[in-house]
Amino acid sequence: MSSSLEHNSNERSASAPGAEADLHDPALYLNRELSWLDFNDRVLQLAEDARLPLLERVKFCAIYTTNLDEFYMVRVAGLRDQIDAGVENPGQDGRTPSQTIALIRERVLSLGKRLTDCFEGELRPALADQDIQLAGVRELDEERRAELAALFAKKIFPALTPLAVAPGRPFPYISNLSLSLAVLVRDPATDQTVFARVKVPTEILPRFVALKQPDAGQVLLVPLEDVIAHHLDALFPGMEIADYNVFRVTRDADLEVSDDAADLLQAVEDELRRRRFGEIVRVEVGADCSPRLLSELSGLLGVHDDEVYPVDGLLDMGALWQLVRLPGHAELRQESLVGITHPRLLRHEDERPDVLGAMREGDLLVHHPYISFATSVERFVEQAVADPNVLAIKQTVYRTSDDSPLVPALIDATERGKQAVALVELKARFDEGMNIHWAKAMEEAGVHVVYGQPSLKTHAKCVLVVRREGDGVRNYVHIGTGNYHSATARLYTDFGLFTTDEQIGADVADMFNYLTGYGRPLHYRRVLMAPDQLRDGILAQIERTIEAHSEGSPASITMKMNSLVDGRCIRALYRASQAGVQVDLNVRGICCLRPGVPGISENIRVVSIVGRLLEHSRVFGFQRDGEHTIYIASADLMPRNLDHRVELAVPIQSPELRAELLYTLQRAFADNQNSWELDEEGRWDRRAPAPGEAPHSLQLELAEHYAGRAVEQRAARELEPAARLPR
Repeated sequence: MSSSLEHNSNERSASAPGAEADLHDPALYLNRELSWLDFNDRVLQLAEDARLPLLERVKFCAIYTTNLDEFYMVRVAGLRDQIDAGVENPGQDGRTPSQTIALIRERVLSLGKRLTDCFEGELRPALADQDIQLAGVRELDEERRAELAALFAKKIFPALTPLAVAPGRPFPYISNLSLSLAVLVRDPATDQTVFARVKVPTEILPRFVALKQPDAGQVLLVPLEDVIAHHLDALFPGMEIADYNVFRVTRDADLEVSDDAADLLQAVEDELRRRRFGEIVRVEVGADCSPRLLSELSGLLGVHDDEVYPVDGLLDMGALWQLVRLPGHAELRQESLVGITHPRLLRHEDERPDVLGAMREGDLLVHHPYISFATSVERFVEQAVADPNVLAIKQTVYRTSDDSPLVPALIDATERGKQAVALVELKARFDEGMNIHWAKAMEEAGVHVVYGQPSLKTHAKCVLVVRREGDGVRNYVHIGTGNYHSATARLYTDFGLFTTDEQIGADVADMFNYLTGYGRPLHYRRVLMAPDQLRDGILAQIERTIEAHSEGSPASITMKMNSLVDGRCIRALYRASQAGVQVDLNVRGICCLRPGVPGISENIRVVSIVGRLLEHSRVFGFQRDGEHTIYIASADLMPRNLDHRVELAVPIQSPELRAELLYTLQRAFADNQNSWELDEEGRWDRRAPAPGEAPHSLQLELAEHYAGRAVEQRAARELEPAARLPR
């Protein structure tokens, strides 16, 4: 359930039947930040779901925690900045930053209690039943404590540096997301008590210390902070430990790079160094921390009471990934999902996929991770690098992994004499360091590296391959909804279009020239590009759908995205609903639109799917008189995407490929296993099969669909030679 922005009936008077609706009425909009917390609530509900395998539930505890960390580092930090600057302008929902922060704290404390109850009350005992024991030092017998003491002396003690606060010894810097022990140390000789901090060195040591077990299938882990706390007397010889507790600091980690930066690379590097010293926005501390120690800690950190969050149980459950990744225990996990190679790419069973050849035969749509990223996107670039007729390869780089073969492929292309261009987004949040690393490596190898424009993030996902054919050249293009990141391509669902369409190819070539050169945005032939055309293009499609419905033709709108925040787009969807157009929205995360309001949005349905894979694809579909116009895009309907980023949406022209997208959308709205529906009050209710209704899971059904289709197409291909034999 959600508490997001519930209004009483008189606040909705503008939307009462018979009244002229004010579509700017704050009562019609859900709060952006609280809606995001609703999304993380859905993640937490998966941790609480007893139907899931045990380690999957533990994984969702970790995901919930890391999600929340980023939320505080960016969103809450931004609200704090507004408050500090005296900017208390209400958002489109009518809440001021101060009101929103207060509601965030209330909600996070409530969710935190559920997280602790789930892990400590259910998951930890269940893990112990499966011989994965997470124990405190006090729970160990003497033999185990002796083993732990020896391990502490040998491996942990040398990595520790106790820092006392005293005259001439200022309070030490506490790094972002680091775990520490706050300690009050008393000198029995002078009766003087001082504060000390001991950092828990999780950067160089595992968070959970493993003790040897007699059975290879058994696991015994002790939290590192508990081991250190038990041996504090070794760090303060001759002193008494008067009190201690664990705490964790979260800092503002959002970059602020000036639009006037002369050297964008240097400016981002400077901001990365400054990020370490961002303002504190949250302090998590053990719920049993004494008032005296808490007062001392808060004073030294310079934080207010509303920035302190007591935690009853394990701090930083993001560290539970260590348990999730334990070897073995297959019975405690969901079966791995292995992407297939798209059947059209397999020309012959004994050959590697031929992406360029398949593209010459017609457009190709891939859906990751059901369709392998390695044998489609990575193979596309690999083929282009090896092909002597390829003249140039141009690629956008927003997020990529440290082991990605795509960026080294551009270096290889340069060494083979091809023109290689990388449009690198240095400001991709929390991937800035990796992108700087790759940018420098590519520049040193001779790749043309361009950082785009300081005022815009380049978020478009596309690769352009220019190939010499006959008397001219042909453009081979990949446009996707997700990053060129091999790791997330196995965890995020995304679409990608491979096409040699001349107009789309010319559009993408123009986009690269605009971003790498000097000029004004062009009018593109088929693609929609932000920040200049994407919003207007989507709004125009909505208006055309309204007009078609008004003329008596069947019309509907179906959209799938991560977030829906933009006020202009929301108001356009409200107008569509008022005109009688059915609007179906699949929104994984933030949704500021309020469905089901009489006279405003009773024709709008909003569902969210949260499951083992992260739904990341963006699809915008418009049906008019039996005809479908469908775009896939890199952008969500948010002001940051539509106004402050370079984004790309491409129309899907092939009826066969449109049918694939429509099938996915239909399965998404049929899901009753990992789907939630948003109601008029802003509550998300988990869907379940109605009596007599079969269970439906989007992600499971798609995995089965693609695997089955691959088998069918392979069988058909095997029959082709026989069909050509004379009868």
